[in-house]
Order: sequence, then C-alpha cells, then structure tokens
Amino acid sequence: MWPYHPDLLRVPVPRYTSFPTAAEFGPIDERDYRNALENVSGDVSLYVHIPFCEKICFYCGCNTGAAGRRQRLTAYLDALHREIMAVSALLPTGTRVTRLSFGGGSPNAIAPTDFIRLVDLLTVRFGLVDPVCSIELDPRTMSPQWAQAIARVGIARASLGVQTFAAHCQQRIGRVQSEDMIVATTDSLREAGVTSLNFDLMYGLPGQTRDDLLDSLHRTRVLHADRVALFGYAHVPHIVPRQRVIDTAAMPDQAERFAMAQLGFDYLVTHGYAPVGFDHFALAGRDPLARAALAGTLHRNFQGFTDDDAPNLIGLGASAISAFPHLLVQNEKNGGRYRMRVDAGGLAPERGAHRDAEDRSRGAIIEGLLCQGRAPLPPRIRARSEARLAPFVARGLVEMVGDTLVIAPGGLPYARTVAAIFDPYREGSARRFSSAV
Repeated sequence: MWPYHPDLLRVPVPRYTSFPTAAEFGPIDERDYRNALENVSGDVSLYVHIPFCEKICFYCGCNTGAAGRRQRLTAYLDALHREIMAVSALLPTGTRVTRLSFGGGSPNAIAPTDFIRLVDLLTVRFGLVDPVCSIELDPRTMSPQWAQAIARVGIARASLGVQTFAAHCQQRIGRVQSEDMIVATTDSLREAGVTSLNFDLMYGLPGQTRDDLLDSLHRTRVLHADRVALFGYAHVPHIVPRQRVIDTAAMPDQAERFAMAQLGFDYLVTHGYAPVGFDHFALAGRDPLARAALAGTLHRNFQGFTDDDAPNLIGLGASAISAFPHLLVQNEKNGGRYRMRVDAGGLAPERGAHRDAEDRSRGAIIEGLLCQGRAPLPPRIRARSEARLAPFVARGLVEMVGDTLVIAPGGLPYARTVAAIFDPYREGSARRFSSAV
C-alpha cells in the first residue's frame, strides 16, 4: 500500500511534459525558430495538431473546438499544408524523421480523404521512410472509411479516448459512448494493423466510485489494450471554462482520488501490465513502452511517456509545440490568427523559452525522476534542495544513494511533487496546475 500524506500533495504541480513548462513560455523571436530548424542536428519527430472534435467534452483541457462547418476545416488544413511546406524547406538536407504523430482534438474529426492527403504531403516534403506512426482517436467519430485510411497509411499505434465505461459518469462529463462503440473501434483498429493500442482512462470523475473504476479497468483488460494511461481528472475551470458545467459536489475528495489511483495501479500490475512512471502502464515484455521502461531508455515529451529518443520534436498546426535541445517554441493557439500568421510568412511561432545549461540540467533531473525513478544530483543542486526533500526522506518516500536521488516504490504517487522541488519557476504559480494524484 502507498502511504498517504495529504500535506505532501497539497500543492498542484505540472505534468512536466517539458522543462521549462509551457507556463513559463514568453514571446519568441521567429528568427530563433527559423535558426533552430535550419540547424537541426540528429533525428526528428513530427507532431501534427488537429484542433477539432465533432463533439466537445466538458472535462477536456485540449486546444480544440467543434468541427462545425466544412469551410472551417478546409481553411485550417490549407494553412497546415502551407506550414508544412515552409518548415520542411528550412530543414537541412538529409534530416531523418523517425516518428509521425497526430493529435488534437481528434484527428478523425477531419475526412479520411483529407487525412490521406495530409500524410501524402508530409511524406513528400519530409522524405518520410517508414517512420513509426501514431494517432489519437475519438471512438464516437470512428468509421470504416477511417479504419481504411489508417490501414493505408500504416499507422502502428493508436490511442482511444475512453475515459470511463460507466454511463452515469459519461453523462456528467459530456463523453457518451457505448461499450459496443468502443469494442467496434478496437476491432476495426486491430484489423487495420494497429499493433499497440492505448486506452486513456480517468479517475476522480464526478459521481465515479471505485467499483466504476474497477469495472472500466476490467473491460479495458478484456479488450486487450496494450497500454493504459490512467489520469486523475484535473478540474481547473479557471483555465478551462467548459469545466464550469461539471458538478464539483459529486467529485471524489483527495483521499478517495488517492485510493482510486492505488486501486488502478494494483489492478493493472497484477494483470500483466508494467508500470511506466506513475500513471502509465504497458503490457510487460510485449509493448515497446514497457521494454523502454525496463531498459531505462524511457523519455518524456509533449505526448507523455515515450520510447522515442529523437533529440528534436517539430510541432505543426495551431498550438503545436516544437522542442529542440536549446529552445521550446509554441505555435499561435487561436485558429484564425494561426492561419493569418502562416499566410503572412509560412511559420506561426507565438511563444516559447530558451533553455540554458541550468534548464537542461534541471530538466534532466526531472525527466530522470519521472521516467526512471532516479536522478544524479550535482552538488550545488543537491545543497539547494535538501531542505525541501527532507519531508520526503523522513517518510521513506525517497532516499539518497551516493549522489543519486531514488524514489522508493511507495513514493511513486509523489514523483511529480518531488520533481517540482527542482523547478525554480514554481514559486507562486501553483494554481495553474492540477493535483499530483
């Protein structure tokens, strides 16, 4: 059993899909972004953002809007095509793209034919040669035509936004999808050649009980999901206005959320899943993510935990984030302004952060703690952090082994909170983040 220390979970912390986090982004000079593209060294991963969904869920914090009119989708895709042309023209000849990921929103909010045209353009402009392809999908808008498109493109990895199988919870969060719909989507993706299928699940939902969570976990296992991302629902209506319609009185409290997280962890690790960090799981010995966790080669980027070791990530589309060793860049979030920026110059960088040597050092510590559960501490950083680490050391949640900070098995739920100790930007900005559990 994990020890429950509510005082150590009181302060909300980032998920640390980057360091510095997006909360620290400020104005960025487009020339810096162009220079980063022109001087890319090493492999590249591409991420393509489709900021549309057929239906908007109450809980969702993603940068997405209703697909609505066909003209709106067409205008966005036209701009995205132009950005692809501009970015690809700046990369050095011979740059190798090893990963291609589509997220949103829901990429299957666009027409399958539009998706294939998009992939064809990416293939030609970036010289794609058998990259690992992944996509996020909404089961509610899956169709036989989309399954055919996935098979044609050769997508090997897919992630389904399931969240919960409990109908009463689905109603409360605006995500109504029958089990038959999820089963049909799962079957069609397997037939289309998807070899690694992830289910996104959530705990801490309004009206959700432990039995509801256990039932969703069981159905997920029966459907042979290769990966499971089990997230605690983050209720931040001051950031995500659509969450204001959710009844907070019906949400589990902090202690119950902690118990749900423990329940999910115990269930999955006793049914063949290896823990990947704290809240991700993958079939032990089979899935590449599980193998990376075991081998100590796990990484973390804007898609979460990954076995992708490319040093450069290029984001395409509104709000997409690019990450280079020395620079983080986020595109304009607003769809209309994004189109205008692309029309004017081909690129749309709006915010970002330069990463100096100190940022890279602290980022490596945070990634090590979250991905491997350990990280060596340089003497100067250790000295500055000892006082804040002391409560975790005293309760046996972490320990120093030589010069390496190690998170104990019982300390897993506190990993993000421990990681935040090494983040000097956190002072006074906790309200922008979610609970660690």
